[in-house]
This record gives sequence, C-alpha cells and structure tokens, in this order.
Amino acid sequence: MAEVIRMPRMSDTMEEGNIVSWLKEEGEEVEAGETLAEVETDKATMELDSYFDGVLLHIAVKEGPVPINDVIAVIGEEGEDWKAALEAEQGSNGNGAASEEEAAEEESTEAPQEETAAAAEPQSDSSGSEEGKRIKASPLARTMAKEANLELSAINGTGDGGRIVKRDVEAAIEQQQSAPAPQAQPASAPEAPQQPAAQPAKEEAPAAKVPEFSISASGDNYEEVPVSQMRKTIARRLGESKFSAPHFYLTVEINMDNAIKVRKRLNEVAPTKISFNDLVLKACAVALRQHPNVNSSWLGDKIRYNKDINIGVAVAVDEGLLVPVIRYADMKSLSQINTEVKTQAGKAKNRKLSTEEMQGNTFTISNLGMFGIEEFTAIINPPDSCILAVGGIIEKPIVKNGELAIGNMMKVTLSCDHRVVDGATGAAFLNTVKEILEDPIRILV
Repeated sequence: MAEVIRMPRMSDTMEEGNIVSWLKEEGEEVEAGETLAEVETDKATMELDSYFDGVLLHIAVKEGPVPINDVIAVIGEEGEDWKAALEAEQGSNGNGAASEEEAAEEESTEAPQEETAAAAEPQSDSSGSEEGKRIKASPLARTMAKEANLELSAINGTGDGGRIVKRDVEAAIEQQQSAPAPQAQPASAPEAPQQPAAQPAKEEAPAAKVPEFSISASGDNYEEVPVSQMRKTIARRLGESKFSAPHFYLTVEINMDNAIKVRKRLNEVAPTKISFNDLVLKACAVALRQHPNVNSSWLGDKIRYNKDINIGVAVAVDEGLLVPVIRYADMKSLSQINTEVKTQAGKAKNRKLSTEEMQGNTFTISNLGMFGIEEFTAIINPPDSCILAVGGIIEKPIVKNGELAIGNMMKVTLSCDHRVVDGATGAAFLNTVKEILEDPIRILV
C-alpha cells in the first residue's frame, strides 16, 4: 500500500519546513534510510530520509515552505494509484469537490508533464539546459546562477556528492565581481556600454551586471531578500523572550591577569589549546552547581530547577545564530570542553548540527570579545532563565594594592529573567564566576 509522506517536525521549535530541493525524482526507486530531500528548518538545513522502500510516486511540493504535517510526497509500488492513497488519507475530510479536483489532476498527469518539460527547455536555453540537467545543484543555486549569468558547469560544488549549493554560487559571484579589470582590457571595452544590444556575448560580463539595484524616481536604492526559516524563528523566539520575560542586567568587571597566566601554563601541557571562552564556560558550569536557582527555567505555572548543567554556546552563522549545547559541562575538563565547542561550532557554521545537539540547554553564553566588543547585553535564550554576555579583555589602568597598575580587564553582563531569578541571586552567581576567573585554580576544586 502507498505511504503518504508528511512534513515532519525536525526541531523542537519548527513550525514549517522549507523544501530546498529533492534528491529523488518521481518514478525513482527509494530505499528506507535514503535521503529524499533537503529541508531548511529554523535551525539548520537537514536531510529528510525515507522510512519506506518503494518508488517515489508523487511529489506534492517541489520546493518552498510547507507547514508541519502537510503532505509532501507519496511512496509505493510501481504503477500504484497514489491518488487513491491520498484520497484514503484524507477520507475523513473528503468530499465530491476534492475528488473532482484529484480526477482533473490525474487526467493531466501525463501530457502536462511533457508540456512542462518542453516549456522548461526554452527557458533554460541561455544557461545550457542539457548541461543543467546533468549537473547536481539546488534550485536556489540554479536561480542565483541564472540571475548572475553564471554557467553551472563553471562552478565547483561543495555539497554532498559535488552538489552545487548557495555558498558555491556566492563564491563564484564574488570571484566574478572581483575581476572586472581583466575583462576591461580590450580596446573595444569602453564602447561596450554604448551598444549592449549589438554584443550579446558580453551580457555575461560582470562589469555590465554590477549595479544590481534599481533606483526609483524617488531615489530609493535597496534590495529585498526573503526571510529564511532560521531568521523567522530567531525573530519569533527572541521577540517572545524579550517582551514576555522581564529582563534585568548585572555587569561585573573581572581581572583576567591570573586567567591569562593559568591559560598559558595549561596550553604548555594540554592536548588542545584552551581558549578564554573555555575558561568562562567552565567557570559558569562550576558556579551553576553552587547556584542552582540560576540553572532554571520558567514554565508558566511552575519553575524547573535543572539537575544537569548543559551550557549553550551562541555561534554566529551567515543567516543568524545557532546555539549548540555542551552537556554536563561541570563534569568535563577544559580540553574536553575545547574539543567539543570547536566541533559543534564547525557543524553550526556548515549547518550540520542535529536537533539533539541544539536541545536541552539550561544556561547560555554569548561571547563577542573576539570582535573587539567591550560590553553588551544579550536576550535570554528560552527556556533558560539567564544568559551571560562576555566582552573582550582590555588592558586598562587599575588600582592594585593601593598603586596604579595595568590590568587585563573583562566585562561580563548577566541577563536575568526576573520571574525566576532575583537580583541578589544573579549577583551571587556573577560574583562566584568573577572569583573563579580571578583565581582559576578554583575551577579544579
């Protein structure tokens, strides 16, 4: 019997999935465990695998956003009536109109497919239709390449199996735009703008395509880009957090002189190079064990005090922010934390994090110190009740033992949900973090 495939919930906050591309075509055989399509969720681009053996009889949505649980495909035996499977699936809501629509759709299954294929060929003449069919590329990559007048055959694919994806086209466009000078060398180049219609071969030259933005009569100059699933979710979740959780902020300045010395000694013997972020993460893990009220979550009618200490680390990616989670951080060594953070950050930047690797956080750290930011505040990452914003280490004059000296100072700001954490509780936690980092031997105690 044919199996109806619906859009699954691929992350805890996912409300819809955006189908980027299908890796199987209608009529192809599919085995359980094989990847059917690439789906962009609110957190990552993930592979949608098949749970069934059979033939991909029907693709309901070629690409674009699909709400959770909506039909996206049908898998069954070759020649099986997939429309009957859909009708049976929707039987409780079925009516005559729906059946008539399906019947009309069935009548147009064969001929329109041929017409569509025929119609598609002229549209892709300029980009080489025969070549395009053989080259593996996502629909978004194909569209971007066409708009930039780039041949897919000239682009190196870095996706699975050499597949061309968005980043590959962006890299090719940057390379194209960074080399207009050599194409302007011929003597005839200055005359090109005066007779663009007479020289179609030069339409692909980047010099003629650089001004992508149009200027209206009012002088407006802008570009509009569709909002990605990740950015939609960031906007929704952080909006909910900022405007539903009453935030307050606590800032302390930490003398990192001893932390710098300890890090240098640790890196002489550690299997991996310990970073200051690793020290901060470990210090927070130790402090959370001493202040369990901070390691908590607001659940509306109750407060959850988490026994495990799972720290989320905010990682900046092209389209927003991902937060991989370091589980049981208080029980791990600095070397283990360093290795895990590097691995998770690499996965985040390549959009390869699994749902499990981004769930279960009980506290979050956001570090912008490496960007030269001295101090900032962060919005709480639900369901946490606190997030620590870490600034850079700045050399500045300080008073030490009654004398003026140069100190390596770092500001950290704790954002707290006042429904769960009171000022005194947050201050006690922050002072413990300060004490640990100013005397890092306490990390080992």
